[in-house]
Amino acid sequence: MLTLGRVCGVLLGSFLLLAAPLRAQDTKPRTTRILFLLDASGSMNAPWEGGPRMDVAKRLLARMADSLDTYPNLQLALRVYGHQHLAKENNCEDSRLEVPFASKNARAIREKLKTIEGKGNTPITYSLQQSAQDFPTDPNSRNVLILITDGLESCKGDPCATALALQRKRVFLKPFVIGIGAEKEFGRQLECLGQYYNAADVGTFRTVLNDVIAQTLSKTTVAVNLTDEQGRPVESNVNLTFINNVTEQPEYNYVHYRNTQGKPDVLDVDALQSYDLVINTVPPVVQRNLPIRPGKANVLTYKTPQGTLALRNPSLTPNPYGTMQAVVRAQGNAATVVALPFGAKQKLLAGNYEVELLTLPRLVRRITVKQGQETAVTYEAPGTLNIVSDLKGYGSIYQVNQDDSQTWVYTLPNGGSSRLNLPMQPGNYRLVFRSANALGSKFTDTRNFSIRSGQVTSVSIFGK
Repeated sequence: MLTLGRVCGVLLGSFLLLAAPLRAQDTKPRTTRILFLLDASGSMNAPWEGGPRMDVAKRLLARMADSLDTYPNLQLALRVYGHQHLAKENNCEDSRLEVPFASKNARAIREKLKTIEGKGNTPITYSLQQSAQDFPTDPNSRNVLILITDGLESCKGDPCATALALQRKRVFLKPFVIGIGAEKEFGRQLECLGQYYNAADVGTFRTVLNDVIAQTLSKTTVAVNLTDEQGRPVESNVNLTFINNVTEQPEYNYVHYRNTQGKPDVLDVDALQSYDLVINTVPPVVQRNLPIRPGKANVLTYKTPQGTLALRNPSLTPNPYGTMQAVVRAQGNAATVVALPFGAKQKLLAGNYEVELLTLPRLVRRITVKQGQETAVTYEAPGTLNIVSDLKGYGSIYQVNQDDSQTWVYTLPNGGSSRLNLPMQPGNYRLVFRSANALGSKFTDTRNFSIRSGQVTSVSIFGK
């Protein structure tokens, strides 16, 4: 049992929780960890512009590590595969973390590279799996993998599926894959691993390495312009969700802001992930695979003109319907855009809609929502149908149309008491009823009646 003191404590705790200030999304610098995954299989001994591919790769990789040694919040590591066993041994677990992650460890990487020789197989899949243990457990770090290879998987693994699975587990971001001296067909088979580069010559290899590092460490920003139908930047205060389209999880949630000069604010994003953008208007606007250029100030523009739907109850107190609801759909689309109670207002994207009012019978209003304007929807005040009967039975109520055709509206409770009070829209109706004791369909009774706003209409059914 809760004592008064405990109740007060719970309420005070709840108040303090609600009163706590909201914090901005964490902007603390994150540690970036780059794992170089180097192919040292036998094919890396093939000549490449005057020397073995292995020597060129080691030399340029060592220079790259040296150039990164002064960067803050950066750690490097080196994993090598195919360098411990000869190809004839067919060893598919020939992969080793040679230099673990640490800050300013370029010298250790450079010295280790001097001892590496190309020898064996190409166990890319196994190496990717092992790399999951190389990155320290740190949910706030940026884990980057750069694969440098001149060959395809030789151990019957599936490196593409493995890379995708590890991205979904957030082990590392989308990998960079650099194909050394590679043919185009070779590259097509590696594109599924991540962002692929074809370094067909030594000069391109050097350029690609520099570009990859620049993408990894350069700041990338996105400004999102939300405009009206004429392209004027007037919309704002809309939730923006950047969804990682590999993990399918939201990476950033922002409420759009525009300053007094009409300019949207600039958002920092990690360009080593690919995103879908959801602009949470009603209905939402979705942009798949955002065209973000790494290391650039990106400006993205989307038309999101909005107006307001106002649902208004008629002046009737109390309302026999109680709380009336409406379902909003885009014209020609059966999916629900939003369900709302009457008395509410809702911003909607400009366009054509169907508003289904859950009155009895249901009503459908076709409306057009325009930029910056309010569109009101209401209904006639209902009347009340009062069914009085001394019989139990079965039946339905139909709306009678102008041509005397009828449309089903309501089914009476089967076999239950027919004493009923129903709030209904004004109009002409028909009650079709057969008592539970009647010995044939011919004993069905039909009564026509009308409903008027604010009035009670009684229909009596009595046994003979």
